[in-house]
Amino acid sequence: MVVSRLKAISLSLPSLFLLAFHLSASQNVPEYSEAEHQQCVRKEHPTIAFEDLKPWVSNFTYPGVNDFSQLALDANRNQLIVGARNYLFRLSLHNVSLIQQDVIPILWHYKSLSNFSSLPVSLGFVHPSSILIRFSSLQCKITSKATSWGSDEDTKRSCQSKGKTEEECQNYVRVLIVYGKKVFTCGTNAFSPVCSSRQVGNLSKIIDRINGVARCPYDPRHNSTAVITSRGELYAATVIDFSGRDPVIYRSLGNVPPLRTAQYNSKWLNEPNFIAAYDIGLFTYFFFRENAVEHDCGKTVYSRVARVCKNDIGGRFLLEDTWTTFMKARLNCSRAGEIPFYYNELQSTFYLPEQDLIYGVFTTNVNSIAASAVCAFNLSAITQAFNGPFRYQENPRSAWLPTANPIPNFQCGTLSDDSPNENLTERVLQDAQRLFLMNDVVQPVTVDPYVTQDSIRFSKLVVDIVQGKDTLYHVMYIGTEYGTILKALSTTNRSLRSCYLEEMQILPDGQREAIKSLQILHSDRSLFVGLNNGVLKIPLERCSMYRTEGECLGARDPYCGWDSKQKQCTTIEDSSNMSLWTQNITECPVKNLTTNGRLGPWSPWQPCEHSDGDSTGSCMCRSRSCDSPRPRCGGRSCEGARIEVANCSRNGAWTPWSSWASCSTSCGIGFQVRQRSCSNPAPRYGGRVCVGQSREERFCNENSPCPLPIFWSSWGPWNKCSVNCGGGIHSRQRSCENGNTCPGCAVEYKTCNPESCPEVRRNTPWTPWMPVNITQNGARQEQRFRYTCRAQLSDPHELQFGRKKTESRFCPNDGSAMCETDSLVDDLLKTGKTSARIINGGWSFWGAWSSCSRDCELGFRIRKRTCTNPEPKNGGLPCVGSAMEYQDCNPHPCPVKGSWSCWTPWSQCSATCGGGHYQRTRTCTNPAPSSGEDICIGLHTEEALCNTHPCEGGWSEWSEWSLCNEEGIQYRSRYCDVHSPDSSQCVGNSTQYQDCLYNEIPVILPASSIDENTNCGGFSLIHLIATGVSCFFGSSLLTFVIYVYCQRCQRQSQESTVIHPTTPNHLHYKGNTTPKNEKYTPMEFKLTEVTHLISGGPNLDIYQWRWRSDT
Repeated sequence: MVVSRLKAISLSLPSLFLLAFHLSASQNVPEYSEAEHQQCVRKEHPTIAFEDLKPWVSNFTYPGVNDFSQLALDANRNQLIVGARNYLFRLSLHNVSLIQQDVIPILWHYKSLSNFSSLPVSLGFVHPSSILIRFSSLQCKITSKATSWGSDEDTKRSCQSKGKTEEECQNYVRVLIVYGKKVFTCGTNAFSPVCSSRQVGNLSKIIDRINGVARCPYDPRHNSTAVITSRGELYAATVIDFSGRDPVIYRSLGNVPPLRTAQYNSKWLNEPNFIAAYDIGLFTYFFFRENAVEHDCGKTVYSRVARVCKNDIGGRFLLEDTWTTFMKARLNCSRAGEIPFYYNELQSTFYLPEQDLIYGVFTTNVNSIAASAVCAFNLSAITQAFNGPFRYQENPRSAWLPTANPIPNFQCGTLSDDSPNENLTERVLQDAQRLFLMNDVVQPVTVDPYVTQDSIRFSKLVVDIVQGKDTLYHVMYIGTEYGTILKALSTTNRSLRSCYLEEMQILPDGQREAIKSLQILHSDRSLFVGLNNGVLKIPLERCSMYRTEGECLGARDPYCGWDSKQKQCTTIEDSSNMSLWTQNITECPVKNLTTNGRLGPWSPWQPCEHSDGDSTGSCMCRSRSCDSPRPRCGGRSCEGARIEVANCSRNGAWTPWSSWASCSTSCGIGFQVRQRSCSNPAPRYGGRVCVGQSREERFCNENSPCPLPIFWSSWGPWNKCSVNCGGGIHSRQRSCENGNTCPGCAVEYKTCNPESCPEVRRNTPWTPWMPVNITQNGARQEQRFRYTCRAQLSDPHELQFGRKKTESRFCPNDGSAMCETDSLVDDLLKTGKTSARIINGGWSFWGAWSSCSRDCELGFRIRKRTCTNPEPKNGGLPCVGSAMEYQDCNPHPCPVKGSWSCWTPWSQCSATCGGGHYQRTRTCTNPAPSSGEDICIGLHTEEALCNTHPCEGGWSEWSEWSLCNEEGIQYRSRYCDVHSPDSSQCVGNSTQYQDCLYNEIPVILPASSIDENTNCGGFSLIHLIATGVSCFFGSSLLTFVIYVYCQRCQRQSQESTVIHPTTPNHLHYKGNTTPKNEKYTPMEFKLTEVTHLISGGPNLDIYQWRWRSDT
């Protein structure tokens, strides 16, 4: 597409094909209205855009992992422990990158591998959960950077069978605490909570694994919190059952007995959402929000702080295994006024131990208008509320009234050691059972909140303490539901109240998500942010981004000040001289609202017309406006084209003729060509093509005859080869006709008779006999030689020396053998002298073993030695033995690639009608994979439908009986499987009704041998026995039910019901003693029927219970 930036082209807009472009408004500098002028003079807090913040931010993500909600700082080891869905991570505090672990030698097993065929052999084998590397005979394991902690398939299937989705049936980490050299973590584990202790330096190393019930919620959406004290005691606030109806503050682990809040008592905890827990002094504090039980007009939510004594061991006989020091008070965060505006729902807290301050984020209800606030509370104010009077309700019809505190300054004391109730807390158990809600409200440090914000909800909060030039500043970092972080000051200065220093956009434009977690590292001045898809690290001070003194001081940032000597914006630690370092935190920073204009996106292409004076044509046009953003508050207007024109139609025209080309022949008649093209201009987008020829031809050289041609004659025959064998040459010739200037050669050569000549052998005569050595007994050895000459040439005179042949003989000294020698030899033998010393041969050392001849299934290797240590000389004896040695190697079997066996026969159909299935299977055993080779690829089971015809009668199976309705009737239904049933199908009712049976007592009759046809009208001895047995069992069961009911009523009146988790052995204790609650027999109660009876008195809910005891 040819695009023209419209500057000097004129557009005519006279018809339906015209496109109107309104350019006047976008090309001129806009005039601002009064409302826009008011917007320009309005003060806004500074905003750091995502693109401006991006260079400062370090981020971490992991493919396929989300819910990075749990962050735990470990400054001693310079690491950040992160808990996400199905994974745990160790990240560096420097740049939130994964920390690599060491390589550990392991034993390799083929079942640990799968899908490694795509990797190079030189890299070894790789598995998703662990990396295995094999080099020759060395196997090593690189521990995975990310520690996988997912739920097994059986647990997931069990979870989904209970009605939960696949997304819910995962392992969400909800408890993550670093203590000492361990990490304690708990996960939902597909609604089967589990906890484990792990090495802080190797999260894959599990030290201990325990049940997570009462320590971690079942549902990942339930808010919970936990803290571990210095003595190793775990205090958890969560829900204890699958349905989330049993909230609990629970203590376990350590050397103290487990305690919990009263079960199913809404006065203690009423649908709470737990926020945080802190270990402070002798108490453990819990912050949460719950439905206010004392509010008697409708339903509302209050924020609470509760505390328990860490040395509480529960009551005896009353409040046994239950807290006796549990107290809770309301937290007040509101705007002052004649009718205060309350922020009732606590969302997050942050504890500053140096100041004994607890900051809290409060919001309005989710169904109300969005509003948020930040309040701070002193521990002294919380203690004052707990030392004040209680609020107590005598009975459900009574009002909640103040009640004096029996122990105004309760300090977790104990009775004297000589008391029979030693180690019990000082509270009277009757008071502890009924007095736990404080009458006084915990008031914040200031009358009004430090920060208030309408139309937005805060989610998380952390606070940093910064040393300014003249004072200490508390800088708050507040996370919002939109994924931004507000930076604000906590101050009593009214000019700085509700003052935002900046708002950081940590997500790209158009992306929004709530911040799940905030952690601050004061020593490094870093902020760690947990999001759904990753973790961010943001530096708290970014002074270098302010280039001028005006920008530095105008930012009102407690971290930064202007250094007059260095002429730059620095922190107080980097300043060269405190007297030359200035700050100006006297008012809120103001955002520069001047906005330069930026062109928006192009509009879609539309047809338009153009005119060049003589003709018109159609085009495609598009436009854009200066509105992304448009200039405001004195900003510059947009620069660049506002309209683009493309694909305009154009008629074609010929270019001028080219010059005539050279003649096609140098002599004789030839032709010349000239050309032109339709490209001046070329027709485009529907324009007319050129009319006429694009090529012209003419004759040339008409009066220039060609001379006679000069050419070679045909080649003559090949002459005789130069030799008969051994390779020779022969040639052939040709002649040049009509002249003597033909190009090329007149003679051509090539080889012939390349076969070898026959070999001719000739032997020389034997040499005279010559002695070679003299033995000990006087006998001598003599040798003579001759040479063989051979030739493979056509000329037999050209010979070469062949190998030497040797003959030997022994000549005894006594002359018994006829040995004729020269006289010179005889003289030498008579003198008994030898010309040289005899040297016998000796073996050298063995050489190195060669490589094995096979990689598997028994090969061999060799090594050699030579007879050179010393070498036999002067007739010495040769070495005795073999010069080469063989040895077996690589006896292990070769790897075998797995292959499928044959399919088994199809099984029988699972149903005789109505649609069933049958299946067949095969195994990876033909052969089975071994020695690390590939396993079989494909399905091991196949299924197919069968018996899909409707069942006889046409009806489906009956559904389960429904619950009883208010009339005491239950029903079940079925439907017709046949689309158009005939008269013999689907006969009968589709719904059945029956009366509900309450408190049925089954009667087991003894076996009887009486004939079934016996008359039933008589009353026999068998009837009498059956009646007696029925009466006996009925009265026993009725007595037991009355006894259980009385006990239950008595315990409910005491409001001290305690039922611990039903999972056997759900807690882990040190030592060999069995805790008291482990001796309980687990009992599960299931509600099967509820009937509301209305009478003149109060409404009573009567429940029918079904009980089962697993002994």
